[in-house]
Amino acid sequence: MTAKSTSTRYGNVAILIHWASALAVILTFAAGFVVADVAPPAQQGPILIAHIVLGSTVLLLTLLRIVWWAVADKQPQAPADQPSWQVRAAQAVHLGLYALLLLMASSGITTLILSGALPTLLSGGPVPDFSALIPRLAHGIMSKILLALFVMHVAAAIYHEVIRRDHLLARMGVGRA
Repeated sequence: MTAKSTSTRYGNVAILIHWASALAVILTFAAGFVVADVAPPAQQGPILIAHIVLGSTVLLLTLLRIVWWAVADKQPQAPADQPSWQVRAAQAVHLGLYALLLLMASSGITTLILSGALPTLLSGGPVPDFSALIPRLAHGIMSKILLALFVMHVAAAIYHEVIRRDHLLARMGVGRA
């Protein structure tokens, strides 16, 4: 396997960025959910800091992925037997994922800047009430859309593996073609 993608398979770099991003997104969602809905106030600060660090990691990985595709690599072609509507749907979901990841990071950063909360959080102070900030409201709405796209992406991968049995996941390093 090589660092760069071929016409039928993603390269090592793209695979590493993909799976690292997936893990970081899942952990970021978990931390965001816990801090917003479950954690007692005394525990919210450290969890929110973890959410911020993980969200920053997602942002950096997303930017790295975009730069990698723009400068150094090209994505494999869609399988020849895949219907054109599925190709377009996959492109739309991927574009939506990238856009939302960037917008989520932007709204998170903007929320921190507008609230001035970062110094308080880093010093162990209480988590401020972000609910009146428009970027925080947008962050919450976009998180639900991002989760829906993420579920669609995973469902499509399962569909290809279980229903179509076309081993599409092998292109991303899972299983054999």
